[in-house]
Amino acid sequence: MSDELSHQELVLALARRLREVVLPELGSHAGRVELGGGAGGDVTFSVDEIAESTLAQFVAERAPRFAFYSEDRGLVAPRGDETHVLVVDPIDGTRPAMAGLESACVAIALAPLDIDPKMSDIEVGCVMEIKTGDWFLARNGEGVLSPRQTNLSETTSIGSMFWAYGFRGRPARATTELLAELIDASSVGGGTFELGSQAFVMTRVVTGQLDAVIEVGSRMIDEVPGMEQEFLRVGRGAILNNSPYDLAAAWLCLVEAGGIVTDGWGRPLDDRPLLGTGHDFQMSSISAANPDLHAQLVHEVDQGIARLRAMAR
Repeated sequence: MSDELSHQELVLALARRLREVVLPELGSHAGRVELGGGAGGDVTFSVDEIAESTLAQFVAERAPRFAFYSEDRGLVAPRGDETHVLVVDPIDGTRPAMAGLESACVAIALAPLDIDPKMSDIEVGCVMEIKTGDWFLARNGEGVLSPRQTNLSETTSIGSMFWAYGFRGRPARATTELLAELIDASSVGGGTFELGSQAFVMTRVVTGQLDAVIEVGSRMIDEVPGMEQEFLRVGRGAILNNSPYDLAAAWLCLVEAGGIVTDGWGRPLDDRPLLGTGHDFQMSSISAANPDLHAQLVHEVDQGIARLRAMAR
């Protein structure tokens, strides 16, 4: 058995184990108890702690030479000689999970653990839906496997686009203004969605259910005066844009399926650091099913940023 195959099996087994412990908690009001803040800055809920404990136990028993990096614990490498790192969001979409909705996933990426692993170093990525058990498993350069049909959309019209964006921890007025022209253009002939999980919505592009995903909070902070304070206000003192663990697994799945994923300026994510939290490590992203649609979305985001900058003067 090749190392790559065994790595795929390990990642899929971990995803299944995390789903197994979280599934009974879906929709549980007990799982909504706040336990404090995680390493990534977001609130840690009771259901998060259940998943994090299972992750630590699985790695210790099944992959002792592997480190792991998670939202709540950061980098865990107790031996010091770990060869690989599992970048894990045990529940990507904690709030949908607590509400018992379908858009909650386990997201796992695996990469060699060197001094500064990058997104392009990811070897395996897996996204597993907690409620259904459906999964997407990608290996770098070799495509994506799934029990679901992969069917990238050929939609190039913004007016008929089905797409998703996020509001958790984002200032609503500014985010809406940035996306306003896109929302108005597509809300009748297409559809707009806030589904609470980056991994879920990006894999909906893989299945053809969505055409695009836009998440550009980090760019807003970088380019619009006063926006950092607004994000800190809404995030209870933390900036809660997408970190590498939010994007890594879904990024590989969508790219290997043939989709386009860039940062908020239209640049590749390949050289972005894989490990880390906080604004310096967080990534804006524009994902689309095809290059034509993606180019239009980058232009529209540019225009939205320009509107926000003009309002901030």
